[in-house]
Amino acid sequence: QVQLAESGGGLVQTGGSLKLSCVASTRSVSNYIMGWFRQAPGKEREFVAFVNWSVGITTYAASVEGRVTISRDNAKNTMYLQMNSLEPEDTAVYYCAAGFWRGGRLMVLPASYDYWGQGTQVTVSS
Repeated sequence: QVQLAESGGGLVQTGGSLKLSCVASTRSVSNYIMGWFRQAPGKEREFVAFVNWSVGITTYAASVEGRVTISRDNAKNTMYLQMNSLEPEDTAVYYCAAGFWRGGRLMVLPASYDYWGQGTQVTVSS
């Protein structure tokens, strides 16, 4: 069982930046595929990025590539999502998730993840 807790969301103007954090209850974060998803009101949960620490694979959604970066701090059992050049379309609740490798095509799907955090709200004003 893995517990995840996100933080770092907030209100930011267009073009601004935020750094989201996801603290895991396990010290074996590297054993999991870690992902970020987001969900805007009235929309389905949407893939943002995932990382396979074991083989060094990071995949970003086309809508955010070049603007977001995943990183981690092993000592703190924490994963980060640095988001730059934010746009109003990025407004959503952002979730981190943990799961096991099912292949690159499947890891963009929420159903591929076993553990979820409670989410953190990101609001980008125009």
